[in-house]
Amino acid sequence: MRNTCDTDYLAYLENFITEGRRDRFLQVLSQRSKHFTVVIEDIFQLHNTSAVLRTCEVFGIQELNVVEEKYGKTIDKEIALGAQKWVDVNRFDSTAASIKAVKDQGYRIIATSPHDDSCLMEDFDISQPSALFFGTEINGLSDEVLSQADGFLKIPMVGFTESLNISSSAAIILQNLSSRLRRSDINWQLSVDEILAKRIDWAQKSIKDIDFITRKYLEQTV
Repeated sequence: MRNTCDTDYLAYLENFITEGRRDRFLQVLSQRSKHFTVVIEDIFQLHNTSAVLRTCEVFGIQELNVVEEKYGKTIDKEIALGAQKWVDVNRFDSTAASIKAVKDQGYRIIATSPHDDSCLMEDFDISQPSALFFGTEINGLSDEVLSQADGFLKIPMVGFTESLNISSSAAIILQNLSSRLRRSDINWQLSVDEILAKRIDWAQKSIKDIDFITRKYLEQTV
């Protein structure tokens, strides 16, 4: 297959989707970001992973990283409600591998934690690309994440309860940080090449018999 970042291939694919769908892709992609990425560590309950995936999609976070060192599971499609088609999910079999991957991409490691020395959301520096790590409600994040974190972030709480379900925590934090990001002058949007790649990816996922359609395209370009 030709390079997926190929404008000719995209133009060909868009003959098989409606103009409204094409425009909707452009509209959504204009609000997508990789400035923040989310990492969830060994979540036992499948519905929580799926709910975080849906939260990422809603708030325009393009990538979700899932550590499956202890619990190898797949996304629950019923709870994700199709969000798995639009968000890129990277899977890791160890916490160490996930940390290395996001660091190699230039992200700070930010551990979400209710510790007293954690930064409150309103004080969090959004200017730097950050990987937001979330752990389980009961056990929290592993010592491995906490020891390698570049910073800590917490949700302000005034009740007796000291922690929230991971899906609730992710929703609150991503809504706050993504809203602040869009009001800023930070260059948070996807690059031209990234948008092109996702337009192709989403078009492919929207077309029935995409393998046949692609073969026909390749025959025309030989």
